[in-house]
Order: sequence, then C-alpha cells, then structure tokens
Amino acid sequence: MFKRLTLLWVLVRGDARQLWFALRHPQAPGWLKWGTAAIALYLFSPIDLIPDMLPIIGIADDLVLVPLAIRFLLKRLPPGIAAATSAKRSAS
Repeated sequence: MFKRLTLLWVLVRGDARQLWFALRHPQAPGWLKWGTAAIALYLFSPIDLIPDMLPIIGIADDLVLVPLAIRFLLKRLPPGIAAATSAKRSAS
C-alpha cells in the first residue's frame, strides 16, 4: 500500500511539474490556463463531489480526480509544447 502511494506521489509530482512548465511556456493555449484554474478551484473549493466530512471517501475523490484531471490536460497538449515541457521535467 505504501509503495503504491509513493509511486502515485512521484507521478503526480512529475505531472504537476510538467503542467507548471506548460503553463509558463510562451505558446501555452488558453484552454490549458482555464483547465488549470478549474483544477485549482476544485482543489481549494469547499464544494466537492463527495464531501470531505466522510472519513476516507471524501478525501479519496480529491486524490483520484485531481491527478486524472492533470493527466487529461497534459495528454491534450500540442506536440511541441509537450516535448519541451517533458524535456524540462526530466532535466530538473
């Protein structure tokens, strides 16, 4: 279980770093900025699909939906931006 969480953390951290580099890229599309803002709003908003008051399930939706949303945005990056941000991600 702990190994899975560690692997998930490494993937999310890498994807979040790549998303950060993509946002800072000069040719970043507008939908990427709106999508990232929507993810941040969902993450920090008190309104969730499943309320956080439920002990495990309430936090689990954030742990599942946010990484999936980040991966969704990264999969739709234009090839040039994806290659540049992927190279930056692996270099740092």
